[in-house]
Amino acid sequence: MAETSVGPYSDQLADYLHYVTVERGLSANTRASYRQDLVQFFNYLIKEKDSCPLKDVDRFTILDFLKVLEGQGKSRNTVIHMVSSLRKFFQYAFNNQLLDKNPMDQVDPPKKAQSLPAVLTVSEVDALLAVPDTNTPLGLRNRTMLEVMYATGLRVTELVNLKLDDLHLEIGLIQTLGKGDKERIIPIGDVAVKWLKRYLQESRPFLGKQQQADVIFLNDHGRKLTRQGVWKLIKQMVQRAGITKDVSPHTLRHSFATHILENGADLRIVQELLGHSDISTTQIYTHISDKRLTEVYEKTHPRA
Repeated sequence: MAETSVGPYSDQLADYLHYVTVERGLSANTRASYRQDLVQFFNYLIKEKDSCPLKDVDRFTILDFLKVLEGQGKSRNTVIHMVSSLRKFFQYAFNNQLLDKNPMDQVDPPKKAQSLPAVLTVSEVDALLAVPDTNTPLGLRNRTMLEVMYATGLRVTELVNLKLDDLHLEIGLIQTLGKGDKERIIPIGDVAVKWLKRYLQESRPFLGKQQQADVIFLNDHGRKLTRQGVWKLIKQMVQRAGITKDVSPHTLRHSFATHILENGADLRIVQELLGHSDISTTQIYTHISDKRLTEVYEKTHPRA
């Protein structure tokens, strides 16, 4: 479908999104992220550069746009993401002879801000798990969902897409399709297995009249839970647990990785469990462990 919100750049945007869908097979979430960044950039060209042709966009146009983003108070990581989106688009445009030269060749990305993700303590995880009323179908579903996320480190997208055929509870394993459609097998502990079996037997059959037969986690209408639905549920449960940290579904993934590292897991094993293609992505959890080690030392050592 042609893009209509960016005037003279609609065709180029539509062609690029078609390319990343068909040729590169990118996920809907990634495509939406690219589209959002490019729409913002094209609107800047329309308002500030008189809708100049793409071939007239140069390094200084890009740098001016990035300064506007910084002036709007955008975070460094947001600007980095924008640079990445523009780099991919202009490389595509250059390769397809829409440009004589690539303006991104002389644009360096800003250095990434070193911010560590929020991690729950074990006691905070216990408090969160205790929130759902497991005597109700939805409460039992919510408790099971939390147990599975903490036991496996699944991304929220992987969680909501889990199907009954992905469960191999008799041998304590589940399979999932991660980023880039990479399949991985993950062990799941006895506690999470117990809650899954109870949910599948006592709760799931009573959620909605017209059920999606293959999806594990359903809403009260019998349809697959959405990422946004899980986010909203976790925010509500975090508040009820009295946890003041900025917690998202990804926080349980961070907590899973940090806690097993703190208990002696090898970094390469954690990389496999999380489905990271590059171990440098996993290494942030060693920084979290070091930070928490320092905090414990300062609180407990008499001369810290």
